[in-house]
Amino acid sequence: MSESFALLVLVIAAAIGFGVVNGFNDAANAVAASIGSRAISPRNGIILAAFCDFAGAATGLKVAETIGKGILGPETMLSLPAIDAYLILIAALATVIVWGTIATRLGLPVSISHSFVTGLAAAGAAVVGWEAVIWGVLGQIGASVVIAPTLGFIGGFALMVVLLWAFRRSAPARMRIVFSRLQWLTTAFLAYSHGKNDGQMPIAVITMALMIHTGQVGMWGDIPLWVIVVSASAISLGTAMGGWRVIKTVGMKITALQPIHGFATQATAATVIEIASHLGIPVSTTHCATAATMGVGATRRLSAVRWGVTRNIVLAWILTFPICGVLGWAIASLLKAVF
Repeated sequence: MSESFALLVLVIAAAIGFGVVNGFNDAANAVAASIGSRAISPRNGIILAAFCDFAGAATGLKVAETIGKGILGPETMLSLPAIDAYLILIAALATVIVWGTIATRLGLPVSISHSFVTGLAAAGAAVVGWEAVIWGVLGQIGASVVIAPTLGFIGGFALMVVLLWAFRRSAPARMRIVFSRLQWLTTAFLAYSHGKNDGQMPIAVITMALMIHTGQVGMWGDIPLWVIVVSASAISLGTAMGGWRVIKTVGMKITALQPIHGFATQATAATVIEIASHLGIPVSTTHCATAATMGVGATRRLSAVRWGVTRNIVLAWILTFPICGVLGWAIASLLKAVF
């Protein structure tokens, strides 16, 4: 087995691990509101989310193309010795697996997408130089860090106000039954949108690795079916495992949720993510879902949101960028020195 082929296999294995960690941490985003509002049991919510995550990851490739071609250009990657190009991918994957695992252990919902993007850019800069980074696309992704959660907060607040007005004469018991059932749909929608956005990450990584191995940029126009199936399966498996500490943080600690609140939270977050996916913009499912939860909780009164918990979450979002940047640079530099 050649060294290049061995690295290809290693990257594919690491990309599968990346997908599992992604689903493991982000399981909270799809099911936390329904579990927190007690509309769906934890077991049923996780199973539903796993299936819908798979469906989303297997649908559409715009986000995968943005990640695979928009951070470090294909021409740049192919101009490098194959080993150097593989080392960049390995460093980026190691970064996101390390940070994603730590965050999940701490119960912190962080952006796996932005962790990978930051790690990839920093690893590429360590091996090639900062000129290798496509700053325009990176800027768009950076802007989504602010825009997506803002839309999530405003959308959650607005939708909740509309629902409360529309059902103001309905009996609370009746509303609970209706929205408990509707949350099956919004849980499925949010899990699907998560898979369609975050689930594209392993697809992008494996396709980049195959492009390096074959030397063919045209890989992006004909991504093998097995790549999509393996990547979708990885994120679905991670979701099925469930990040219970993160679920508890998002679904129970930010604010008290009833089924109507969970419905508004999930519908808002899923809509924002779905729009971003159609535009090919990788956004944080974590940011959207958490911000929507805050917006929904704020409709009752500002004190209904536990701002101490949200402060820790936002701090984790912010720290993701410098931490993953340093990790990506350091791991890539270390690997470059060794190999």
